[in-house]
Amino acid sequence: MKFVDEAYIDIAAGDGGNGCVSFRHEKYKEFGGPNGGDGGRGGHVFAYADINLNTLVDYRYARRHEAKRGQHGMGSDMFGAAGDDVTLKMPVGTIISDAETGEVLYELLVPGETIMIAKGGDGGFGNMRFKSAINRAPRQKTPGWLGEKKELKLELKVLADVGLLGMPNAGKSTFIAAVSNARPKIADYPFTTLHPNLGVVRVGPEQSFVVADVPGLIEGASEGAGLGHLFLRHLQRTRLLLHVVDFAPFDENVDPVQQAKAIVAELKKYDAKLYDKPRWLVLNKLDMVPAEEREARVKDFIKRMRYKGPVFQISALTREGCEPLIKEIYKHIRAQQIIEQGVVDIDPRFKEQDKPQEPDADDPRFKPLPSDAD
Repeated sequence: MKFVDEAYIDIAAGDGGNGCVSFRHEKYKEFGGPNGGDGGRGGHVFAYADINLNTLVDYRYARRHEAKRGQHGMGSDMFGAAGDDVTLKMPVGTIISDAETGEVLYELLVPGETIMIAKGGDGGFGNMRFKSAINRAPRQKTPGWLGEKKELKLELKVLADVGLLGMPNAGKSTFIAAVSNARPKIADYPFTTLHPNLGVVRVGPEQSFVVADVPGLIEGASEGAGLGHLFLRHLQRTRLLLHVVDFAPFDENVDPVQQAKAIVAELKKYDAKLYDKPRWLVLNKLDMVPAEEREARVKDFIKRMRYKGPVFQISALTREGCEPLIKEIYKHIRAQQIIEQGVVDIDPRFKEQDKPQEPDADDPRFKPLPSDAD
């Protein structure tokens, strides 16, 4: 299925049905009175977060979505039926914003969440609503209200805990295939990955996190080089960035330090908040570096990079060093989750007490019994 992470749609909720002017006509009932019913409400438009979807391709080719209008009111006190609602299924992580102003209106973050994005118009009143002691035969009615109409922009940002960042052919797809159940396309040419891939990494029982692999960045991406910044938005919801560096490039003239600095500079140009996220350095393809040279080359790289954060040495192909890395990632993510959840209130019934409470001396249940002599 083609991956589409941006689409524009026009939605229209249904108009309300009009009220009815009608009078009761029966034999021997000369003045039956009004019996015109109300119109039905128009159909609403809902957005539903479907966990089984991962692309907005359905809305690239179907732009207009309209709900049905409400039925008009009828005689004999009959109200009009409500219009049929329309439910639009979207991937989890979809941001719905106004196409003209860019204002974010809704976000679908919880699987199974349903949000009303356009309200249907209310039905009009029939003449039976206007009956009074003075006006016994009203001929007034009201038309139905108009339903909401909107032009929306849909933008998909994948929900992941960890994002992979790096040059093309740095080994990001090989890494995500080595540690998770994802099976992205892997080849020895640049831009093999053309859209984000998600993989679930299982550390232990009930211990897992989600990794997002996005197409590689190159120098000049902010000016549109390569695939530009098309997919960097998918890293904005991550808790941690892994900067994967090709430590043993085939071309000897390529300097890994310059490439790594170029990636950091492009990240800063795109989004300052993304640049400020926790970022770990992952030196990949160490299996191609002689064992006796590794330590010296790693020290030289860190010194020239002027990097002070965590550094991990791995080989995604042989999976060397991957196990300690994913364990450290899980510890970091779990610590952030606890901070985000805040202090959990403990039920006072189950709080540990340092000392058992002394019995109340005034309680008659604990007073000494009178002796037999008394």
